[in-house]
Amino acid sequence: MTPSAEPLRVLAVDDVAPALDEICALLADAPDVGEVARAGGAVEALRAIPTGRFDAVFLDITMPGMDGLELGGVLAAMATPPEIVFVTAFEEHAVAAYGIGAVDYLLKPVGADRLADALGRVHRARAGRSAAGPGVPGAATPEPAGPALPRVDELAVLPVEAAGRTRYVRREDVRFVEAHGDYVRLHLPGGSHLVRIPLSRLEEHWDPHRFVRVHRSFLLHLPAVRELRSDAGGGLLAHTDAGDVPVSRRHARDLRDQLLAAATAGALDGHRAPDGDGPGSDRGRP
Repeated sequence: MTPSAEPLRVLAVDDVAPALDEICALLADAPDVGEVARAGGAVEALRAIPTGRFDAVFLDITMPGMDGLELGGVLAAMATPPEIVFVTAFEEHAVAAYGIGAVDYLLKPVGADRLADALGRVHRARAGRSAAGPGVPGAATPEPAGPALPRVDELAVLPVEAAGRTRYVRREDVRFVEAHGDYVRLHLPGGSHLVRIPLSRLEEHWDPHRFVRVHRSFLLHLPAVRELRSDAGGGLLAHTDAGDVPVSRRHARDLRDQLLAAATAGALDGHRAPDGDGPGSDRGRP
Protein backbone atom coordinates (compact mmCIF):
# COMPACT_ATOMS: atom_id res chain seq x y z
CA MET A 1 0.00 0.00 0.00
CA THR A 2 1.15 3.53 -0.72
CA PRO A 3 2.52 5.09 2.49
CA SER A 4 -0.13 6.97 4.48
CA ALA A 5 -2.80 6.07 1.89
CA GLU A 6 -6.21 5.01 3.14
CA PRO A 7 -7.48 1.58 2.04
CA LEU A 8 -9.52 1.90 -1.13
CA ARG A 9 -13.26 1.32 -1.39
CA VAL A 10 -13.81 -0.41 -4.71
CA LEU A 11 -16.78 -1.43 -6.86
CA ALA A 12 -16.32 -4.26 -9.39
CA VAL A 13 -18.74 -4.50 -12.33
CA ASP A 14 -19.07 -7.52 -14.65
CA ASP A 15 -22.11 -9.31 -16.03
CA VAL A 16 -20.31 -12.69 -16.07
CA ALA A 17 -20.54 -14.16 -12.58
CA PRO A 18 -17.26 -16.20 -12.61
CA ALA A 19 -15.32 -13.22 -13.91
CA LEU A 20 -16.90 -10.98 -11.26
CA ASP A 21 -16.04 -13.52 -8.55
CA GLU A 22 -12.43 -13.63 -9.76
CA ILE A 23 -11.81 -9.88 -9.81
CA CYS A 24 -13.57 -9.45 -6.45
CA ALA A 25 -11.37 -12.14 -4.90
CA LEU A 26 -8.22 -10.50 -6.27
CA LEU A 27 -9.28 -7.11 -4.98
CA ALA A 28 -10.20 -8.51 -1.56
CA ASP A 29 -6.71 -10.02 -1.25
CA ALA A 30 -4.95 -6.78 -2.19
CA PRO A 31 -3.52 -4.87 0.81
CA ASP A 32 -4.50 -1.56 -0.82
CA VAL A 33 -8.20 -2.43 -0.73
CA GLY A 34 -10.38 -2.13 2.36
CA GLU A 35 -13.83 -2.75 0.88
CA VAL A 36 -15.07 -4.53 -2.25
CA ALA A 37 -18.63 -4.18 -3.55
CA ARG A 38 -19.96 -5.87 -6.66
CA ALA A 39 -22.50 -5.24 -9.42
CA GLY A 40 -23.66 -7.60 -12.15
CA GLY A 41 -24.28 -4.88 -14.74
CA ALA A 42 -24.46 -1.17 -15.49
CA VAL A 43 -27.91 -0.54 -14.02
CA GLU A 44 -27.00 -2.34 -10.79
CA ALA A 45 -23.78 -0.31 -10.63
CA LEU A 46 -25.63 2.99 -11.03
CA ARG A 47 -27.95 1.98 -8.20
CA ALA A 48 -25.03 0.98 -5.95
CA ILE A 49 -22.89 4.07 -6.38
CA PRO A 50 -25.17 6.53 -4.52
CA THR A 51 -25.22 4.17 -1.51
CA GLY A 52 -21.48 4.26 -0.89
CA ARG A 53 -18.41 6.37 -1.55
CA PHE A 54 -16.22 4.38 -3.97
CA ASP A 55 -12.67 5.43 -4.70
CA ALA A 56 -12.43 3.28 -7.81
CA VAL A 57 -14.60 1.22 -10.15
CA PHE A 58 -13.15 -1.87 -11.88
CA LEU A 59 -15.31 -2.16 -14.94
CA ASP A 60 -15.85 -4.77 -17.65
CA ILE A 61 -16.52 -3.42 -21.15
CA THR A 62 -18.62 -6.02 -22.97
CA MET A 63 -21.96 -6.06 -21.15
CA PRO A 64 -25.55 -6.17 -22.44
CA GLY A 65 -27.50 -2.95 -22.63
CA MET A 66 -25.22 -0.15 -21.45
CA ASP A 67 -21.64 -1.33 -22.00
CA GLY A 68 -18.67 -0.47 -19.84
CA LEU A 69 -17.51 2.45 -21.97
CA GLU A 70 -20.95 4.07 -21.76
CA LEU A 71 -21.09 3.51 -18.00
CA GLY A 72 -17.57 4.88 -17.67
CA GLY A 73 -18.67 8.05 -19.44
CA VAL A 74 -21.54 8.47 -16.96
CA LEU A 75 -19.19 7.94 -14.01
CA ALA A 76 -16.63 10.37 -15.40
CA ALA A 77 -19.32 13.08 -15.54
CA MET A 78 -19.96 12.89 -11.79
CA ALA A 79 -19.07 15.89 -9.67
CA THR A 80 -16.60 13.71 -7.74
CA PRO A 81 -15.90 10.77 -10.04
CA PRO A 82 -14.29 7.54 -8.90
CA GLU A 83 -11.12 6.42 -10.64
CA ILE A 84 -11.98 4.03 -13.47
CA VAL A 85 -10.04 0.86 -14.27
CA PHE A 86 -11.28 -1.22 -17.18
CA VAL A 87 -10.96 -5.01 -16.97
CA THR A 88 -11.58 -6.74 -20.29
CA ALA A 89 -10.52 -9.55 -22.60
CA PHE A 90 -10.28 -7.22 -25.60
CA GLU A 91 -7.37 -4.94 -26.47
CA GLU A 92 -9.11 -2.79 -29.08
CA HIS A 93 -11.03 -0.57 -26.66
CA ALA A 94 -7.97 0.86 -24.91
CA VAL A 95 -7.91 4.18 -26.79
CA ALA A 96 -11.58 4.84 -26.04
CA ALA A 97 -11.08 3.81 -22.40
CA TYR A 98 -8.22 6.22 -21.83
CA GLY A 99 -10.19 8.88 -23.69
CA ILE A 100 -12.88 8.62 -21.01
CA GLY A 101 -10.22 9.18 -18.36
CA ALA A 102 -9.46 5.64 -17.18
CA VAL A 103 -6.33 5.32 -15.06
CA ASP A 104 -5.59 1.80 -16.26
CA TYR A 105 -6.70 -0.91 -18.71
CA LEU A 106 -6.32 -4.51 -17.55
CA LEU A 107 -6.53 -7.54 -19.82
CA LYS A 108 -8.09 -10.74 -18.49
CA PRO A 109 -6.92 -12.88 -16.85
CA VAL A 110 -5.55 -10.36 -14.35
CA GLY A 111 -2.56 -11.30 -12.21
CA ALA A 112 -1.91 -10.05 -8.68
CA ASP A 113 1.15 -8.04 -9.75
CA ARG A 114 -0.69 -6.30 -12.56
CA LEU A 115 -3.60 -5.53 -10.22
CA ALA A 116 -1.19 -4.05 -7.68
CA ASP A 117 0.17 -1.76 -10.40
CA ALA A 118 -3.37 -0.63 -11.27
CA LEU A 119 -4.14 0.08 -7.61
CA GLY A 120 -0.99 2.14 -7.42
CA ARG A 121 -2.23 4.20 -10.35
CA VAL A 122 -5.53 4.72 -8.54
CA HIS A 123 -3.71 6.01 -5.45
CA ARG A 124 -1.55 8.36 -7.53
CA ALA A 125 -4.55 9.68 -9.44
CA ARG A 126 -6.41 10.37 -6.22
CA ALA A 127 -3.38 12.08 -4.72
CA GLY A 128 -3.10 14.24 -7.84
CA ARG A 129 -6.72 15.30 -7.55
CA SER A 130 -6.26 16.26 -3.92
CA ALA A 131 -3.04 18.17 -4.62
CA ALA A 132 -4.69 20.14 -7.44
CA GLY A 133 -7.09 21.66 -4.94
CA PRO A 134 -10.64 22.97 -5.40
CA GLY A 135 -11.51 24.87 -8.54
CA VAL A 136 -8.87 23.16 -10.65
CA PRO A 137 -10.09 20.91 -13.49
CA GLY A 138 -9.75 17.29 -12.46
CA ALA A 139 -9.42 18.19 -8.81
CA ALA A 140 -11.42 16.32 -6.24
CA THR A 141 -14.13 18.22 -4.44
CA PRO A 142 -13.27 18.52 -0.73
CA GLU A 143 -15.05 15.93 1.41
CA PRO A 144 -17.89 17.50 3.40
CA ALA A 145 -18.10 16.96 7.11
CA GLY A 146 -20.26 14.06 8.20
CA PRO A 147 -21.54 11.14 6.18
CA ALA A 148 -22.77 13.09 3.12
CA LEU A 149 -22.34 11.18 -0.13
CA PRO A 150 -21.55 12.53 -3.59
CA ARG A 151 -24.60 12.98 -5.78
CA VAL A 152 -24.63 10.77 -8.85
CA ASP A 153 -26.26 11.97 -12.04
CA GLU A 154 -28.27 8.75 -12.00
CA LEU A 155 -30.88 9.86 -14.56
CA ALA A 156 -28.46 10.97 -17.27
CA VAL A 157 -29.30 7.70 -19.03
CA LEU A 158 -32.65 5.93 -18.79
CA PRO A 159 -33.15 2.21 -19.49
CA VAL A 160 -36.08 1.49 -21.80
CA GLU A 161 -37.58 -2.01 -21.87
CA ALA A 162 -39.32 -3.14 -25.06
CA ALA A 163 -39.95 -6.59 -26.56
CA GLY A 164 -37.53 -8.27 -24.18
CA ARG A 165 -34.69 -5.89 -25.00
CA THR A 166 -33.19 -2.99 -23.08
CA ARG A 167 -32.18 0.22 -24.78
CA TYR A 168 -30.47 3.12 -23.02
CA VAL A 169 -31.68 6.61 -23.88
CA ARG A 170 -29.35 9.51 -23.16
CA ARG A 171 -30.86 12.65 -21.70
CA GLU A 172 -29.23 14.91 -24.30
CA ASP A 173 -30.97 13.01 -27.12
CA VAL A 174 -34.44 13.70 -25.72
CA ARG A 175 -36.31 16.64 -27.27
CA PHE A 176 -39.31 16.68 -24.94
CA VAL A 177 -41.09 14.56 -22.35
CA GLU A 178 -44.82 13.90 -22.12
CA ALA A 179 -46.59 12.72 -18.95
CA HIS A 180 -48.72 9.54 -19.03
CA GLY A 181 -49.86 8.98 -15.44
CA ASP A 182 -47.03 7.26 -13.56
CA TYR A 183 -45.12 6.99 -16.86
CA VAL A 184 -43.49 9.46 -19.22
CA ARG A 185 -42.99 9.25 -22.96
CA LEU A 186 -39.55 10.36 -24.12
CA HIS A 187 -39.71 11.93 -27.57
CA LEU A 188 -36.60 11.67 -29.78
CA PRO A 189 -36.18 12.44 -33.50
CA GLY A 190 -36.33 8.72 -34.29
CA GLY A 191 -39.36 7.83 -32.19
CA SER A 192 -40.60 7.72 -28.60
CA HIS A 193 -40.18 5.47 -25.57
CA LEU A 194 -42.40 4.89 -22.54
CA VAL A 195 -40.61 4.83 -19.16
CA ARG A 196 -42.11 4.28 -15.73
CA ILE A 197 -41.16 7.40 -13.81
CA PRO A 198 -43.32 10.36 -12.72
CA LEU A 199 -42.84 13.57 -14.68
CA SER A 200 -42.26 15.49 -11.43
CA ARG A 201 -39.27 13.32 -10.52
CA LEU A 202 -37.77 13.63 -13.98
CA GLU A 203 -38.25 17.39 -13.83
CA GLU A 204 -36.38 17.52 -10.52
CA HIS A 205 -33.35 15.74 -11.97
CA TRP A 206 -33.39 17.26 -15.45
CA ASP A 207 -34.17 20.88 -14.60
CA PRO A 208 -30.44 21.75 -14.18
CA HIS A 209 -29.87 20.39 -17.70
CA ARG A 210 -32.17 22.89 -19.47
CA PHE A 211 -35.37 20.85 -19.39
CA VAL A 212 -38.17 23.24 -18.50
CA ARG A 213 -41.85 22.77 -17.70
CA VAL A 214 -43.93 24.41 -20.43
CA HIS A 215 -47.23 22.66 -19.71
CA ARG A 216 -48.60 20.55 -16.89
CA SER A 217 -47.93 17.46 -19.01
CA PHE A 218 -44.74 18.45 -20.86
CA LEU A 219 -41.04 19.07 -20.22
CA LEU A 220 -39.15 20.72 -23.06
CA HIS A 221 -35.41 20.61 -23.78
CA LEU A 222 -34.52 24.22 -24.55
CA PRO A 223 -31.70 23.50 -27.06
CA ALA A 224 -34.17 21.41 -29.10
CA VAL A 225 -36.48 24.34 -29.88
CA ARG A 226 -36.28 25.43 -33.52
CA GLU A 227 -39.07 27.99 -33.42
CA LEU A 228 -42.31 28.99 -31.71
CA ARG A 229 -45.54 28.61 -33.67
CA SER A 230 -49.20 29.49 -33.27
CA ASP A 231 -51.77 26.73 -33.58
CA ALA A 232 -55.21 27.05 -35.19
CA GLY A 233 -56.76 28.14 -31.89
CA GLY A 234 -54.18 30.81 -31.16
CA GLY A 235 -52.23 28.69 -28.70
CA LEU A 236 -48.44 28.53 -28.64
CA LEU A 237 -46.42 25.54 -29.85
CA ALA A 238 -42.70 24.92 -29.45
CA HIS A 239 -41.46 23.21 -32.61
CA THR A 240 -38.71 20.54 -32.37
CA ASP A 241 -37.47 17.92 -34.82
CA ALA A 242 -39.38 15.32 -32.76
CA GLY A 243 -42.73 17.14 -32.91
CA ASP A 244 -44.59 20.15 -31.52
CA VAL A 245 -45.04 20.81 -27.82
CA PRO A 246 -48.00 22.78 -26.45
CA VAL A 247 -47.01 25.72 -24.26
CA SER A 248 -49.55 26.89 -21.69
CA ARG A 249 -50.26 30.59 -21.27
CA ARG A 250 -48.74 30.66 -17.78
CA HIS A 251 -45.44 29.31 -19.11
CA ALA A 252 -45.30 31.20 -22.42
CA ARG A 253 -43.59 34.38 -21.19
CA ASP A 254 -41.00 32.49 -19.16
CA LEU A 255 -40.22 30.22 -22.13
CA ARG A 256 -39.71 33.21 -24.44
CA ASP A 257 -37.36 34.80 -21.91
CA GLN A 258 -35.34 31.61 -21.48
CA LEU A 259 -35.08 31.05 -25.23
CA LEU A 260 -33.92 34.63 -25.76
CA ALA A 261 -31.29 34.26 -23.03
CA ALA A 262 -30.12 30.92 -24.45
CA ALA A 263 -29.94 32.29 -28.00
CA THR A 264 -27.99 35.33 -26.79
CA ALA A 265 -25.53 33.02 -25.03
CA GLY A 266 -25.22 30.82 -28.12
CA ALA A 267 -26.72 27.83 -26.32
CA LEU A 268 -29.11 27.04 -29.17
CA ASP A 269 -26.49 26.80 -31.93
CA GLY A 270 -26.94 23.04 -32.26
CA HIS A 271 -30.58 23.47 -33.24
CA ARG A 272 -30.69 26.46 -35.56
CA ALA A 273 -34.07 27.26 -37.00
CA PRO A 274 -34.37 26.89 -40.79
CA ASP A 275 -34.54 29.98 -43.01
CA GLY A 276 -33.59 32.28 -40.17
CA ASP A 277 -36.79 31.65 -38.24
CA GLY A 278 -35.38 32.09 -34.75
CA PRO A 279 -36.60 30.32 -31.61
CA GLY A 280 -37.83 33.56 -30.14
CA SER A 281 -40.27 34.11 -32.97
CA ASP A 282 -43.94 33.27 -32.74
CA ARG A 283 -44.26 33.45 -36.51
CA GLY A 284 -45.21 30.04 -37.82
CA ARG A 285 -47.72 27.83 -39.39
CA PRO A 286 -50.87 26.67 -37.64
